[in-house]
Amino acid sequence: MTATIRTARLEDAVALAALKLRTFRETFLDEGFAIPYPPADLTTFENDSYAVPAVAAELADAGKQTWVADADGRLLGYAQVGACKLPHPEVGEEQGELYQLYVLREAQGMKLGKALLDAAMAHLAVLRPGPVWLGVWSGNDKAQAVYAARGFEKVGEYRFKVGSWYDEEYILRKP
Repeated sequence: MTATIRTARLEDAVALAALKLRTFRETFLDEGFAIPYPPADLTTFENDSYAVPAVAAELADAGKQTWVADADGRLLGYAQVGACKLPHPEVGEEQGELYQLYVLREAQGMKLGKALLDAAMAHLAVLRPGPVWLGVWSGNDKAQAVYAARGFEKVGEYRFKVGSWYDEEYILRKP
């Protein structure tokens, strides 16, 4: 199976919403890290973040850019960037953030994550030169190692809200 990395389009909203929900669940729920989110908080977060209208609004937002790994119309992964919104005192309005980078478990090992990250970093280098920021769950050692290999360094911590639950996150920056 081969996939093409391309810019996401508004007509991808339904498939991208499903992909975002599935990769979140694969990563953080029973199939992955098994974070014990309270059911009501999880439902609120998933509805706010992964419902088709929310994803369509992200795709229509000129301040955000999303890429997908497309295998003959089937989305296998995605990356999204925009202006940095992390709570760190050195963040500037003009600086960029990698908001999300996920690949379906079944498609991992196909180098799609690398290709998506390359597209995101190239875009940010042109539109938002300077440091690139990202937040990563404190328990995701694999992702932290990938980002460290790409030159990201831990520069802070914050709490990411999932309903009324909070995940402990690290703030990483690449100069």
